[in-house]
Amino acid sequence: MKSKFRHIALLGKYQLPTAGGTKPSSRLILEKVAQFLHTQGCEVILEHDTAANTGLTGYPVMDVEGIGRSCDLALVVGGDGTMLGYGRQLAQYNVPLIGINQGRLGFITDIPLEDFQTTLKAMIHGEYEEDKRVMMHAKVWRDGHCVFDALALNDVVVNRGATTGMVEMRVEVDGHFVANQRADGLIIATPTGSTAYALSAGGPLMHPSLPAWVMVPIAPHTLSNRPIVLPDTGEVVIDLVAGRDASANFDMQSLASLLLGDRITVTRSKHYARFLHPRGWNYFDTLRKKLHWNEGVA
Repeated sequence: MKSKFRHIALLGKYQLPTAGGTKPSSRLILEKVAQFLHTQGCEVILEHDTAANTGLTGYPVMDVEGIGRSCDLALVVGGDGTMLGYGRQLAQYNVPLIGINQGRLGFITDIPLEDFQTTLKAMIHGEYEEDKRVMMHAKVWRDGHCVFDALALNDVVVNRGATTGMVEMRVEVDGHFVANQRADGLIIATPTGSTAYALSAGGPLMHPSLPAWVMVPIAPHTLSNRPIVLPDTGEVVIDLVAGRDASANFDMQSLASLLLGDRITVTRSKHYARFLHPRGWNYFDTLRKKLHWNEGVA
């Protein structure tokens, strides 16, 4: 049977062997995956930084833009953080992504590394479930000018400085004043990001099919200041009123330093991240497995 995906990009994290050799290096893993794809009749293309940092050779190399324009599948080897980074970059090209989990939790990189061949073989021959995830488009405005522009798949987080007290933020939703928030920070999370920082701060789990996001204060001064679920069709505006050395983080992978008076706007991106999961995958199985529900239940 021929592979449904002819041109497959291979992207990964750059992990060295662990002390004592308990985990193989990323190069060995990526090489094994590339060889397997070759046996399935696929043309393998290495992402530029992946090739440069691992020293893997013998395959064509492209940057992310080239992959987006030329490949019909991106295979990401790493953890959720690796997938978040590449998911944001490839979303504008509508390239689907499959994740082989080399990290810990693996909410969106869900193929176990130990036996990837069996699962991956079925998927590249068309046996998979497709899962489209909404993304955020965030901007930082200063004196009427956009000084930072980023996409986020998980969350947009305004944080206080490392050595200072709380920040104060004025929050609007669709032009309606919501509240002045005094807290260590504020999280605006997509359903995908509801299992990340927002969950640690007391936010709810949200099914990825929901057209919504959640606003979660971090250690709020007022205990009645609780998480709230919002429709993702409008605009959330956060004005920094008080607090020093504050920053805005996007998926915790890109950062903008904030000044008093800065405004952060968050809207739904026109792009989606497309994840492919093994046949039979469902969100509740993932939650049960990753959050260790029902352990110890007879």
